Amino acid sequence: MVKTKLNIEGMSCEHCARAVKQAIESVAGVKGVAVDLVGRTAEFEMDKVDIAAVIAAVEEEGYRASL
Repeated sequence: MVKTKLNIEGMSCEHCARAVKQAIESVAGVKGVAVDLVGRTAEFEMDKVDIAAVIAAVEEEGYRASL
């Protein structure tokens, strides 16, 4: 498992944090998602590194994600 932390832009409330968490969880192989609304980050573990898929899932929800 590879632990990864993303910076997330555009989150302003708990609804946003839940949407980001669900988007990340929807990517195959992702486990243990934790979203920090105040710190504007998301941490998770992946079986294989496909960070592009995670970033794309977050951006489809209308937020910006970066390493």
